[in-house]
Amino acid sequence: MKTNGNTYTVIYTTLVCVLVAAVLAVVSQALKPRQEANEKAETVRQILVAAGYGEMEGWRKADNTAVLDFFNENIVGNPQILSTSQLKAQNYNIKHDKPLSLPLYRFRNGITVLAVYGTGLWGPVWGYIGLEEDLATVAGAYFDHESETPGLGGKIKDDPSFRASFKGKKIRQEGQIEFDAISGATMTSRGLDDAIKNWISAYQKTEL
Repeated sequence: MKTNGNTYTVIYTTLVCVLVAAVLAVVSQALKPRQEANEKAETVRQILVAAGYGEMEGWRKADNTAVLDFFNENIVGNPQILSTSQLKAQNYNIKHDKPLSLPLYRFRNGITVLAVYGTGLWGPVWGYIGLEEDLATVAGAYFDHESETPGLGGKIKDDPSFRASFKGKKIRQEGQIEFDAISGATMTSRGLDDAIKNWISAYQKTEL
């Protein structure tokens, strides 16, 4: 076969593409367990912060095993740790009145942590809200996002004072919690507000 002909070029290109795709698939499968473990540990870190067990800066220094061990030692029962994709699925169910499987985390310190998920300006926003034993007073919170604007929408994750503003607030009927909106990030604030309202309302219907 002539190596400078079109047929050779097409065959060679096809073989290279198939080989590269196969290598990437193998690598992806090999890394999947580690990626899932990292995502689970990150979720647990966020839940622990909302439950009042330290700050994220400290948990970042702990490896995954230490994080999960602490979680297992302090959690009541054996609740499922939902990924963000699973939270997204539950968010769809909430909006369409479908059967729910909402994550609920009760800790030995008396705090109960609920999850929330919604849509910000550029992508999903989610988080965890810790409640005191009365299930009506916020004890702590942690929020995250996929791609909010740094310095504006990104404050829901990066600004400790924003999270702190939730502490002591009361949950009203239909899941409402009043919090200070982020200046210049109206869509993000509105998205988070809707997420909190929709999810806590759903939790309230399950009779926490």
